[in-house]
Amino acid sequence: MKFQTADPAREPSAILYRRCTVDLSSGSIRMEDVPCRNLEDALGGFGRSFQLLAERRIEKAYSEQNPLIVNTGLLTGSTAMTGLRTYFSGYSPIKGSKKGLPAAMWSTGSGKFGAKFKWTGLDELIFENRSEAPVYALIREGEDGPVVELKNAAHLLGLSTHEKIMALQKLYPDAHFAAIGPAGENWESVTMGAVALSTENQLKSGEDKFRFAGRGGMGSLMGYKNVLALVAQSSDKLKPVSDAVKKVNINVIKGGGAARLQPISRGGGGGTWAAYDVLQVFHAVPVNNFRPQGNALPEKLFRENVEKEYDIKSEACWRCGITCHNNIYEKHADGSRGEFLAKFDYEPLNLLGTNLGLHDAGQAARLIQLGDNYGMDAISLGVTISYALAYNQRHPDQPILGGVGFGDFEKIRDLVIQTGEGKCPQIGQGSMRLAESCGETAYAYHVKGLEIAAYQPETNPGYAWAIAGGHMSMGTYGLLTREGKSDIDSWVQGITQDKLQIVGFDMIGLCKFFDITKGIGTQMVVDCLQSELGLEVATEDLKAAVRRAFLRGLALELRQGYSKEEFTLPAEVFDDPNPNIKLPNISTREFFDELSKRVWAVFEPELEGLLPE
Repeated sequence: MKFQTADPAREPSAILYRRCTVDLSSGSIRMEDVPCRNLEDALGGFGRSFQLLAERRIEKAYSEQNPLIVNTGLLTGSTAMTGLRTYFSGYSPIKGSKKGLPAAMWSTGSGKFGAKFKWTGLDELIFENRSEAPVYALIREGEDGPVVELKNAAHLLGLSTHEKIMALQKLYPDAHFAAIGPAGENWESVTMGAVALSTENQLKSGEDKFRFAGRGGMGSLMGYKNVLALVAQSSDKLKPVSDAVKKVNINVIKGGGAARLQPISRGGGGGTWAAYDVLQVFHAVPVNNFRPQGNALPEKLFRENVEKEYDIKSEACWRCGITCHNNIYEKHADGSRGEFLAKFDYEPLNLLGTNLGLHDAGQAARLIQLGDNYGMDAISLGVTISYALAYNQRHPDQPILGGVGFGDFEKIRDLVIQTGEGKCPQIGQGSMRLAESCGETAYAYHVKGLEIAAYQPETNPGYAWAIAGGHMSMGTYGLLTREGKSDIDSWVQGITQDKLQIVGFDMIGLCKFFDITKGIGTQMVVDCLQSELGLEVATEDLKAAVRRAFLRGLALELRQGYSKEEFTLPAEVFDDPNPNIKLPNISTREFFDELSKRVWAVFEPELEGLLPE
């Protein structure tokens, strides 16, 4: 980026970002320096890409007019802790309105790819149209700036995400990679394709330890465009950590929401996995398609029980001290470490384990590993399968998909494989379409066509207004379980003011664990922007930019045909309350109807003028 001002909020056009537009149909490549229109543009991520998407009227996700936008945030590749994020945006093949129009969507992941991408000198890459033959894009630093080339990718066809990354590493040993798997290649049958992002650990160990931009089917959109991978080749350009950023990084590790994610050996809860312990107190861990049974079954996947049989190593992303995830290995009879199985985060472990009626860590790990290598979003995959299992439980005489049931590991495993290979479109199309085809939608656990994460919707009516997945774009998932808020005033305040600020991290290049409770409108972010880039931005300007970006996303949903009635929870939540969840009941229709009325009363007046005419 080129900075000709220190005040991006007042003089955004004095900041220019380097964009490359690739026409996949003709092979033409255009580089340009683009002036920012506002602070959202300058921050980057979905704050910029949603403004570009708003300029297009897209009726089908799989159309040449739907772009795939890859970009970073201001602090991607910086010395600020967690500054690793890459964003993939477009109109989603899986999330859409009842009118059949696709929703604007972004997905993001860590790994080192984002930093390498940024260090090439490129800020944004837009793929237009589609390629007739499979290609990968090489993004490299040249003598006069970034260079983008399209390369023949025929040799990558059919390979898993991990195999693609390792094959490309042999050609580009100093690079990092983003790749789709067979699921993305089978985009017609699979709308939940994910993008795998390489990690240092993966490239050094040769084991399939990647990160993912999973939500919304951006890997399927990439597959439709016939782009199988991206290669970011550059030298590392980290500067020394300043005293100001060093202080921030220490605060990130020890304060905010990150302290509880630290390994148990450092006094934390052991990563996101610790959500099991927190939610099980209330019997709010999803079981058998989001129907907790009020028993101890989820405790079988508590860390303390899993480590009796498996070797567990707490891990962090490159240069991050939060150490939020855990790598699971087989354990030999003598206690030594065996084969690597999978990375355990809370959502994949629950949705491909407990919520499918599977309470064996090894079985869950094998499903996670399969889904990762086929390149599918673990949340959409797990929730769609759990719907099928629930349908079969209700219809034992007329089951679907071979009669697979809760706890049937072998049949569930086969479903994952068949879906990843494009042979099971019933699962690959997601839970909304599967439920509609079965004629029973009440217990399909999606909101606005996108499967919900592993937090009971009974505890989180804020899901309804999330613009890109319930736990990544509306931070209300702990408002009841962690903060104990059950009054409607607190929920209106959370949804319309405080908790929407979580989306700011998907603009600036930081992981949400940087300060998950507050968003980016903090002095820590101000200090990083000043130290890293010489920018002077007030916390209130950051909060205002995040709010505008969120509301623009909401306005885009309405423009794509969503009715207000679609901003709701699965009907089963209202019509068949689960008595096993030991929390105040805030999921009655009366509560939700009043909440909806008050939330729209706040949001609607602010939507005017956010989209182009």
